[in-house]
Amino acid sequence: MRSAGFRRTRRSAATALVSALALTALAACGTSSSGDNDEGSGGGSSDPSAPLDPKTKLTLTIDCMPPAAKAAELKEWKEDVKAFNKTYPNIRIEGRSTPGQCLEPPRFTAMLKAKSQPDVFYTYFTDLTQVLDNAGGEDITAYVTPKTVPAIADIDPNVLNSLKKDGKLYGLPTSNYTMGLLINRKLFQQAGLDPDAPPTTWEGVRAAAKKIAGLGNGIAGFGEYSAGNTGGWHFTAQMYGLGGNIVDESGKKAAFNDATGKQVVENLKAMRWQDDSMGKTQLLKWGDLQKQIASDKLGMFLAAPDDIAYMVQQLGAKYENFGMGPIPGQKATLFGGNNYMVKKGISPDKIKAAVAWLNFKNLTVGKGQFDWARTKADGLPVGVPQPNFWLGGSKTKDDASRAANATMPVENFKSFMDNPVQGKAEPPKAQEIYKVLDNVMSGVLTNKNADAGKLLATAESQVNQILANQ
Repeated sequence: MRSAGFRRTRRSAATALVSALALTALAACGTSSSGDNDEGSGGGSSDPSAPLDPKTKLTLTIDCMPPAAKAAELKEWKEDVKAFNKTYPNIRIEGRSTPGQCLEPPRFTAMLKAKSQPDVFYTYFTDLTQVLDNAGGEDITAYVTPKTVPAIADIDPNVLNSLKKDGKLYGLPTSNYTMGLLINRKLFQQAGLDPDAPPTTWEGVRAAAKKIAGLGNGIAGFGEYSAGNTGGWHFTAQMYGLGGNIVDESGKKAAFNDATGKQVVENLKAMRWQDDSMGKTQLLKWGDLQKQIASDKLGMFLAAPDDIAYMVQQLGAKYENFGMGPIPGQKATLFGGNNYMVKKGISPDKIKAAVAWLNFKNLTVGKGQFDWARTKADGLPVGVPQPNFWLGGSKTKDDASRAANATMPVENFKSFMDNPVQGKAEPPKAQEIYKVLDNVMSGVLTNKNADAGKLLATAESQVNQILANQ
């Protein structure tokens, strides 16, 4: 599940809220004049682990070039194509863009079935099974080595494992996220709370929410989603934080109708109806809570760090007004992200070119998306803790560059950064399950007399049916 955050282009359910947009192919200022040799040429090594021969000539189509509306991001894309072509002058990068979100699930599914995806296409971590079920993604294991992706050993194994099936690698990451508790520092201070110490338990969240709601003026202490699949996504996040599961280890049976599931529902019921700390407007979806907290009408909600960049860039908020702590419970946190995959059946040279481009654009500290000095100069946010899938020396170097070029008070994220929580992937059939679990969230948040047991039992039956049809 991903927001329309600044760098991380989307969370899956969020984009289900966006109407389909016609896909428009746009040339991304490739510098080659060699023409379009789709199969590639250049006499490079037949060894897939060998780097791309700089003499290779081909055209590579790539998903999710920034649209014209994102002028700074598009400028950086074009600069990166130009820099890439200094090493590979005969690789023509042909970007494809949409004026809104990068992709949205129904169109993505249709694209896979029609085999119309570009050579290098954008997916969520959770899309791997769907891509492979449609024979859409190429096994790139042999092509990704320390020679072709020098920082491969410094990429978080949890991130890479999200892109693997049966030990084979099918994609390379662009971003990752984990969930935490996002707070409005101004409201915390007004309510007599310490904004540098966000609550780390649900008891603490409930107490803080009551104090913030007590400020009056229509301010809610804590907010939750309950529509558009986002309610189910957040139910999952709360379950993970408390050590619960959505499905069992087999992946074939629901596991949330238990004491932990009841704790989640009963706690929300208490905050909504006993404490009146969640506001009267419910059936909220992605975007609604961001607007509330950005306008100082909401004290806290579960989010990923890049929601802050979105609120500043799109809603006119100020960085210093926000902070983050770890997810309440801290047993585990919902983990996800985005990546690129390579279309099955394209030529070996194209696969090598795809890996070379993705390495340059997304996987090299100090270049491409991790050129924080350029990001700052272009007026884009620097200092949000994620994406950050680096380990070892790469992490040390990247963290230093982020701090040196920060455009926001990074100390506001100290509680989140100093208390890392183990990431846990979304469940199988995530969007279908989230849709069912929306009913649990909307039921308890709109009905004072909702029965937690009945809500969970009904959802359990429906989810078991979904899992049985995998």
